[in-house]
Amino acid sequence: MRQIVLDTETTGIDPKEGHRIIEIGCVELMNRRLTGRTYHRYLKPDRLIDEEAIQVHGITNEFLDDKPRFKEIQDEFLHFIRGADLVIHNAAFDVGFIDNELNLNDHQERVHDFCQVTDTLAIARKKHPGQKNNLDALCRRYGIDNSHRELHGALLDSEILADVYLMLTGGQKNLMLAGEEDGDDGVDQIRRLDTSAMNLRVLRADAQELDAHSGYIGRLDSKGGSIWSQVGVQSPEAE
Repeated sequence: MRQIVLDTETTGIDPKEGHRIIEIGCVELMNRRLTGRTYHRYLKPDRLIDEEAIQVHGITNEFLDDKPRFKEIQDEFLHFIRGADLVIHNAAFDVGFIDNELNLNDHQERVHDFCQVTDTLAIARKKHPGQKNNLDALCRRYGIDNSHRELHGALLDSEILADVYLMLTGGQKNLMLAGEEDGDDGVDQIRRLDTSAMNLRVLRADAQELDAHSGYIGRLDSKGGSIWSQVGVQSPEAE
């Protein structure tokens, strides 16, 4: 499964008011593993950035003067995301801006025509109703370090969102790194620790501890049939 975690920065909050995309950041996941492939572009919007937006992402009009326009990078961007599941926080915002850019360039397709979209904000609201579910709040909730995030940035935020998404949807269950080989049966190989050099002591319960345990199980088994009473405990003398 190929997923693209995506984020954008913009000149303002509403494309209907003429606001444009000024930064796109994407990271690629394959089967819930980071592949190392990214896509990142700053874009010249041909309009001024709202001062409130500059305070959020720190991108200035002067910085974007020599950057390409969306039309110039459109084909490479669509090639990178086409056919993927786009993982986006508050997807309606970013998808709306991308669709607006495509419309301005007379491109007939829209994002939903060639990508599936997964909204992590919707997932978070369902999983944590009544709580804050912005990216910073989710990082605190899941113990993800975002201390280097002083300002919003599309690539940085997409990298953080990739970690949040994996935790939000059940944690990172596959511990192999991208590029490592799977087993022939499609199941990832488990790396066993070499314990041959370890001197591990095994402490057995003594008779007094076993009696105390039996008494406790008896109290649990007041109605009979408890599974615990069916589990035999081997005495130290039996070894």
